[in-house]
Amino acid sequence: MVDNSHLTALALAGYLLIMIIIGARRSHTVESFYLAGRSLKPAILTVTLCATILGASSTMGMAGLGFSEGLTGAWWMLSGAIGLVVLSTVFAKKVRSTGCYTLPELIGTQYGHRVRLGASALILVAWIGVIAAQIVASGKLLGALFGHGQVYFMILSAAAFVIYTAHGGQRSIVRTDLLQFSILLAGIGLVLWKALDLTGLEILSGQSFPTSPARSGTEVMSLILIVGSMYLVGPDIYSRLFSARNPGAARRSALIAAFVLVPMALAITLLGICARDLFPGIGPEEALPVLMTETLSPAGQGLVAAALLSALISSADTTLLTATSILTLDLYRTARPKSTKKDLMKISRAGTVLLGTLALASALRLPEIIATLLSAYTVFAGGLTIPVVAGFYKNKLRLTPAGALAALAGGGGTALLLGNRWPLLGMAVSAMLLIVVSRITRI
Repeated sequence: MVDNSHLTALALAGYLLIMIIIGARRSHTVESFYLAGRSLKPAILTVTLCATILGASSTMGMAGLGFSEGLTGAWWMLSGAIGLVVLSTVFAKKVRSTGCYTLPELIGTQYGHRVRLGASALILVAWIGVIAAQIVASGKLLGALFGHGQVYFMILSAAAFVIYTAHGGQRSIVRTDLLQFSILLAGIGLVLWKALDLTGLEILSGQSFPTSPARSGTEVMSLILIVGSMYLVGPDIYSRLFSARNPGAARRSALIAAFVLVPMALAITLLGICARDLFPGIGPEEALPVLMTETLSPAGQGLVAAALLSALISSADTTLLTATSILTLDLYRTARPKSTKKDLMKISRAGTVLLGTLALASALRLPEIIATLLSAYTVFAGGLTIPVVAGFYKNKLRLTPAGALAALAGGGGTALLLGNRWPLLGMAVSAMLLIVVSRITRI
């Protein structure tokens, strides 16, 4: 008789192969590769937005928050939902109407060439870390399932999404996201049903929300501002809005995705709470993998493993493509403005492989998922949130490129050096520099 673990391994290998096959639709133009021809309708755009958001931080990482602090762990994704609501109601139409390809390009239209280059550099550094976090999460997931070979599984998962992303770009990602999101919903539903069958709804008694002993009101507000900023001005979120068929589709999709995130946030956090009750001796970010391996049949394990792997890959591929677009369109094309479309496509595919390899190398040395992502998010939010949002009102606020560059460098640098201790300090410094330097340079 064949060992059940071997059957599960074969099923997951088959799943990765299917993702490669589904995504094997080659893109031949820059707009098709990065923005799917700007053709995404609201329903498809909503699904691919949700698939992008539900990655390592909002599955394994947030279940870990539920394990360690209870129901207030849901604030990680709820903060994102708040950011999406603001994006939808205030900025989504404006973002899509610019006709840009990338967030740095949009910043360039607001403040000029130098600020565009500075934003590109900051995002690239942060986004390699974000991609790496998805890769290391896949290694943790499959390592928990099979008991060994975490590095091998990281390489296998990275290879899968790098291959189809390099081949087909945004069109490949959208095609795979539709299947991955469906599998994710089924997997989360299955493991939640089994966990609640073992613990009962009584496990929610005594839970504290919106604050708790583990997370004060100040800490909740800090999380809303930092994590919410990643959804308000996130380059991966903007890549989706730029791909919408029109500004109205961008606005509607962002709003619907925000409401989808709310029950998902509560469900995933509840899984962490259940894991703490059933397996109190494990590490927080082992909550989902242990629930999967200890409470489900081999068939159920395979489904949930595929669901979680879907979450990780569907975020990693979009993040990778976003980083590649910045490398190619904001840095390479700016340095070589006479590049042909054929040159840009070659650089796009080579850049995807290069950045995927760098992220994999970083993943081999990363610490915990949430800690790594929060550090990257803090630096990004500190440097970019204020200048981007204020840039939509540049003339009214009388902002200057020098002010934006100072805000980007000063806010990002402050967050890098002091963000672990004072997470909102970078944003405060960024706002101050934007206003003060703009006033000085207007004189």
